[in-house]
Amino acid sequence: MKILVVGGAGYIGSHVVKALMLKGHDVTVYDNLSTGQEINLFKQNCFVNGDILDYPALLSAMRGQDAVVHLAAKKAVGESMENPMLYSVNNISGSLNILNAMVECGTKYIVFSSSAAVYGMPDKSVIDENVPLNPINYYGFTKLEIEKFMGWYDRLKGIKFVALRYFNAVGYDADGDIRGKELNSQNLLPIIMEVVSGKRDKLKIFGNDYSTPDGTCIRDYIHVSDLASAHVLALEKLAQGMESQSLNLGTEKGTSVLEMVAACSSVVGHEIPVEFAPRRAGDPAVLVASANKARKLLGWSPKYSDIKDIVRTVYAIN
Repeated sequence: MKILVVGGAGYIGSHVVKALMLKGHDVTVYDNLSTGQEINLFKQNCFVNGDILDYPALLSAMRGQDAVVHLAAKKAVGESMENPMLYSVNNISGSLNILNAMVECGTKYIVFSSSAAVYGMPDKSVIDENVPLNPINYYGFTKLEIEKFMGWYDRLKGIKFVALRYFNAVGYDADGDIRGKELNSQNLLPIIMEVVSGKRDKLKIFGNDYSTPDGTCIRDYIHVSDLASAHVLALEKLAQGMESQSLNLGTEKGTSVLEMVAACSSVVGHEIPVEFAPRRAGDPAVLVASANKARKLLGWSPKYSDIKDIVRTVYAIN
């Protein structure tokens, strides 16, 4: 297939591009390089420096494409609460531009980078796709609204979609082909690596009094290469006639903050200093995915998501 990967120079997008190319697909990357990096571009694929808010440029790139992978979004939760206009324009208006360009060009399939943020703070620790959708931040709200728009474009225009609801994306390409570090990440593992590299004195852990075995929050960490393989499978299943779906992507295993710290200490060979701080508002004790639906419909299962293996891939580029 000819596939337009919107946001294909970014952290997750670059891994998706590699996975698609290894399966023989003809990939064009469309990225404005606001957070994506040229170092992540492969020489074999076409690159268009463009913005999803630039409809004529997007339309030009869309012509002749069989499918789209949409990974272009603002994603900082705190920023989304402070500047909802930015997230409305970029995430929602930009996504509508993609869908409208698809209609105009006859492109029938889209795989969308959604998020577990659409669930908000569920009262279940293991989350399947039947859990009520109730985002608690504006970033999660935009992801859910885009899923709804895709549902309408399926009904009205026949565009088939898969929305992949990621849990905690971590790690880097094990082969070392993708070297661009995720920019300005506020996630746990990159912050631990800043402590390892001396950019921070210690890791601040928010809360050690949760109802978990060691008192710290538990999350489901999924290797980015496993996420990438799900995008490939989703596109291929859509082309084979699968109906539109929203699917969780996770390992179905939880790792606590202290367990992640211990794994990092083991890999780097020394203790990592930590400091406990009060809980942050809105942090559930446990969030773990049920990925049974993705396993059944896509034939997908994670292969690279052992925690120490993940840490090794991150440590290798730091």
